[in-house]
Amino acid sequence: MTSARMPAASGGTNDRPDALLQAHLSLLTTMALFGSAFASSKVVVGHLPHSIAATLRFGGGAIVLLLITLVLRRNGASFTRRDWFRAGAVGLLGVFAYNLLFFWGLSLAPSIDGSIIVPVLSPVITTGVLLLMGQERPSARRTWGLLLGLGGTAVFFLGPGTSLDSRRLTGDLIYLLGAVAWAAYSITSKRVLVQMDPLRATTAGTAVGASMLALFAIPSISDADWAAVPGYGWVNVVYLAIGPTAIAYLCFYWGLRSVSPSTATMTMFAVPIFGIACAMLFLGETFHPLQVVGAAIMVVGALLAVSGQIRPSIAAAESEPDVPTHAATK
Repeated sequence: MTSARMPAASGGTNDRPDALLQAHLSLLTTMALFGSAFASSKVVVGHLPHSIAATLRFGGGAIVLLLITLVLRRNGASFTRRDWFRAGAVGLLGVFAYNLLFFWGLSLAPSIDGSIIVPVLSPVITTGVLLLMGQERPSARRTWGLLLGLGGTAVFFLGPGTSLDSRRLTGDLIYLLGAVAWAAYSITSKRVLVQMDPLRATTAGTAVGASMLALFAIPSISDADWAAVPGYGWVNVVYLAIGPTAIAYLCFYWGLRSVSPSTATMTMFAVPIFGIACAMLFLGETFHPLQVVGAAIMVVGALLAVSGQIRPSIAAAESEPDVPTHAATK
């Protein structure tokens, strides 16, 4: 999930109904994979320290992306050392910081909480910061969206009868910090990753972020009971590296060739739906009724907050440089 600029919809044969349908199905597949990552990651942190779980997912994802980059090697502008440095620096936010917080939150709170807090509040935080920095125009719609987002968050965390124990509340607050880290990545990537090849930039950022996760995980290696990890735990590790990290990125990038930036951005709000469904179906997690109300308010607020940001015409979007969206890091 991100607010970075996306490649505009292309014209020609890609605008045919069948191509558009395939593009929408591709984006929907991406959101399903993103949403499933919450529950799947929760399974892994149930058997391994959260820092090791994050390293396994993104270390494996980096390897897969490197292989894909080699197979799909493109002619054209080279990816310089300076580009690697810039993409890697951004990867420290989008991969290392965000996922360290995300997996830490998973070790304390249900995945169902993270599937709401992270994808819904990240665009709200991003929009709020851009408004404060004067980089986006304020409007009544956005103001109401931000207020609703804050109000929904308060209801979700602190509403009467939610009965969040201290461990779950701590995990939810860490999820919130993860949303802040992702918002910081989204804002930074707009400036830093301009005109870079999206696949190469994502691969570089994932590789650097995964390397830092590995360094951070070293002290936890002795705490891991590798022999006790069941077969389904390793299946989830492999799934996370290939599905939500590599395949999701390719589907997302392919879908962007045929749809507008606004369509691609709005599909991100399908992530909580898939995340909640997987958490309830596979993990048996539940919401308190008042949390459902708070989550609904957050979603409405997020939609209002970002709606003014995704309205530019296709022609205007085409005049702006493409920026990698780091879709694979969700």
